[in-house]
Amino acid sequence: MTSGKVLPAASMPETAERFDELVAAFALLRDPEIVAAFLKDLCTTNELDAMGQRLQVARLVDESIPYQEISRRTGASTATVTRVAHWLHYGEGGYQAVLKRGRK
Repeated sequence: MTSGKVLPAASMPETAERFDELVAAFALLRDPEIVAAFLKDLCTTNELDAMGQRLQVARLVDESIPYQEISRRTGASTATVTRVAHWLHYGEGGYQAVLKRGRK
């Protein structure tokens, strides 16, 4: 039993391999319409909504909007806002890269 902490993908070889394949698949796509089609084929509506919500939350956290206000605007729980804020500030840099490229 785990403590609830997310294990790194490298500690689970099957997960790491699947993750690498997924990253490679996205890296092949350049056309936004093809990316959209792939995401719609790959994910459920709820998964797409959750990921979109997290991106909205990250954008608002980056703008220094108070967490309660972010929760109100996006419908995300304050726990989700806190979690996204943590990954925005201390994660792998993915949110930062997307937000930075979106500002251009």
